[in-house]
Amino acid sequence: MLKSMTGFGSATQEANGLTVTVEIKTLNSKFLDIYCRLPRTFSDKEVELRNLLTQRLERGKVELSLNVNRLTEVRPGVTVNRPLVEAYLKDLRETSQGLLLDVSDSDLFRLALQQPNVFNSEAVAASDTATSDWELIQLTVLEAIRKCDEFRQQEGNGLEGKFREYIQIITDRLTLVEVQDQKRIPAVRERIRNMVTELLVSDEFDQNRFEQELIYYIEKFDISEEKVRLKNHLSYFMEVLAAEEANGKKLNFIAQEIGREINTIGSKANDASIQRLVVQMKDELEKIKEQTLNVI
Repeated sequence: MLKSMTGFGSATQEANGLTVTVEIKTLNSKFLDIYCRLPRTFSDKEVELRNLLTQRLERGKVELSLNVNRLTEVRPGVTVNRPLVEAYLKDLRETSQGLLLDVSDSDLFRLALQQPNVFNSEAVAASDTATSDWELIQLTVLEAIRKCDEFRQQEGNGLEGKFREYIQIITDRLTLVEVQDQKRIPAVRERIRNMVTELLVSDEFDQNRFEQELIYYIEKFDISEEKVRLKNHLSYFMEVLAAEEANGKKLNFIAQEIGREINTIGSKANDASIQRLVVQMKDELEKIKEQTLNVI
């Protein structure tokens, strides 16, 4: 099953007055390249988010955007002990008046806030809230990843259809090459016969040299092995395409092997009609190579 590296997924969830929105975008990349845009409050969770993305998305340039909004009134984790602050403030005011000092109430208030036991901590409740918030964020991220993966699968299905179309065109052109090759052989045979006739009447005719040249000439023009190998490569490409472990790197490698055989056929055939078919096959092969770069 093919998966494209291009994908998008978004998810929004609400719970306990908290709204979490996650967007994930993926693009082509040789490796897994992750970029996270997080609120400062959750910047320490980036490693955990990267692990989730690595496990599910495998390869590509990945951009994650996290937005967190609290709809209900937020209760602070630390509160002020107002009666104690008032007592400190009263004592400080009386002291400054007794010493005949002109001290403003704002300065006295700042001093009062610096006294012991002025603040009451509610760290446990804050910790519980942070834990529940993170759980909701994780669920939202997983949902966005799932949607992004579905998007990639849909794109992969489209790519698979294109690959089958391109391979079929190359296969059809190869069939035409085989037909043209049958017409080419008599022409090559006649050319060799004429050359042999000219050599036989020559006073400098060398039988051994002639046989060597003849073997070289025949081998140079014979494309039988290349046609067989090209058929095998095309068949193997389709086989890998249908497999569960299909991946872009493997398909690209097979495409390179297909290209080698097409090039060799073009260079050895020495036939204008076959050359035109080779150009058409190369055109389809370039499309295949380009698209394999977008497959995970």
